[in-house]
Amino acid sequence: MISFNGLERMMLLDWLNYALLGLLAIALLTAAFTDLRRRQIDNWLNAAIALTAPLYWLAAGMAPWPDIAIQVGFAIAVSAVLVGLWHFRLIGGGDIKLLGALALWIAPASYLTLLIVMALTGGLLTIGIAAFHVMARRKGRPIIPYGIAIAVGGLWVLGVEHLPAGVV
Repeated sequence: MISFNGLERMMLLDWLNYALLGLLAIALLTAAFTDLRRRQIDNWLNAAIALTAPLYWLAAGMAPWPDIAIQVGFAIAVSAVLVGLWHFRLIGGGDIKLLGALALWIAPASYLTLLIVMALTGGLLTIGIAAFHVMARRKGRPIIPYGIAIAVGGLWVLGVEHLPAGVV
């Protein structure tokens, strides 16, 4: 059996923490790319993000009470609000699942930053796609791949909150 002293255990958890955050960043880039190409964010990707959150909680040293309980409750609340928006066709199903899964990873205060960056990016993205739509003389409403804006917001928070000072 392998035995770790306190410092070794902390280093292992730090390594796991950064590895999981790196995987989350790759998942966000994948979500943005697939939403751009197919206007769809795959369920398996959203499920993978949600199901790896408990590993992140462990690596980050979150306590079951109140840390993890707050995170889970927050994710449920975020998902409930988003389902309401989906009911009125204001957001897509893949976007709901991605934002709900991210709520398991990102603290409530930092989630507000994600929403602000997402809204600004989404606004610019919408203006750009609408302009292209008009210039190309396309009929109907343009479809906005909002997974790109969600990914930018998520990556922003990961960079600001989790990268060592001086890297960003």
